[in-house]
Amino acid sequence: MSDLALFDPTQLILELTDKNINESWQQSQSAATPTSRWQTHLNQVCLKAFLPWLREEQNGQAKVWLKGSALSNSWELVNGTAITLANKRLVLVPSEASDLSELRVPQEWVDLPNWAADYYLAVQVNLDDRYLRVWGYCTHQQLKAKGAYDSSDRTYSLPEDELITDLDVLWVAQELCPEEITRVAVAPLAEISSAQAENLLQRLGNPEVLSPRLAIPFSLWGTLIQNDAWRDRLAKKRRGVREQVPVLQLLQAGISNLVAELGWQQVEFQPSFVGARSAATESTAAIALAKQLTIAGQSYQLRILPVERDGERVWRFELRSLVLGGTIPAGFKLRLLAEDLQPFEGNEDIANTAVEKLALEVALDPGEGLIWETEPTPNNYEREILRF
Repeated sequence: MSDLALFDPTQLILELTDKNINESWQQSQSAATPTSRWQTHLNQVCLKAFLPWLREEQNGQAKVWLKGSALSNSWELVNGTAITLANKRLVLVPSEASDLSELRVPQEWVDLPNWAADYYLAVQVNLDDRYLRVWGYCTHQQLKAKGAYDSSDRTYSLPEDELITDLDVLWVAQELCPEEITRVAVAPLAEISSAQAENLLQRLGNPEVLSPRLAIPFSLWGTLIQNDAWRDRLAKKRRGVREQVPVLQLLQAGISNLVAELGWQQVEFQPSFVGARSAATESTAAIALAKQLTIAGQSYQLRILPVERDGERVWRFELRSLVLGGTIPAGFKLRLLAEDLQPFEGNEDIANTAVEKLALEVALDPGEGLIWETEPTPNNYEREILRF
């Protein structure tokens, strides 16, 4: 690191450890292609070095926007890592390039309504000399007003002389000018149907499509990956991870390793609801898939089981407290959404007062998918599509 003395002293320089680099490389090996593997590696190295510094020096509450597998799935598809700071978001854009004449930001981080950030940090990652350098940053407003859009790789670029090199300016601006306009509005994306999404997932899930983000128009691509569940499925398809087994098959065939990995298990219990009987068993006991959740510091269980009503199979979702005699507090919600995140009639149950349980029932055609949510959000929650 002898050449670091030649750098602009206002730029942030962080040392990269062998442990950081080796761990990041190991964690990138499940990526689908050499390109996405290296992209995952660089982003992981960058995050492991920058986030601890940020928490220690500037903001102890800073956290990664996407968590767990959702983060690695995003790296499979797009370069960059978003970090949230209270009501602001910044994106680290790592690159190995020694040419620091411009910052290039993938369009997804600029033009997707749910992804757009307030600040974009240009990060040089030098693995040979073991250092990371944040050599400049800009705001979303600057990128949209002064940035050049390149349709060949779908990036916005801003020249070096338009960037602020001193990262301290960002923290001072946060403190002294909290109302500064850093982000401008972006146009909403057109909706696509579940059938369209399925076709795109089948096409782009082939790892031989080396750059899926450039293979279809951005209007379609953006809508596809802005949906957490579709993005998750696409990344898994490209990595060769098998699709989730339909819920009914899981109940009939017994618990599988895949379901266990996702936190589900089979439970047997006495159904207490009236006017229905379990379709999973002929005995008085019912078999359900269940997932334990931690919500607002308390333990709950989400159950899913098939029941019959008037000769028709419907699926029942229940949220209950795992505390003996415990209740669901007032204000809690259990919600179901279609794969495209759209609500439907009767998709939500709300606890107006403390109640024993929240419950929803829905009739589904074979192959249909649902996404569940609760409010407040459970710890470590990631959207998942449950196939029926």
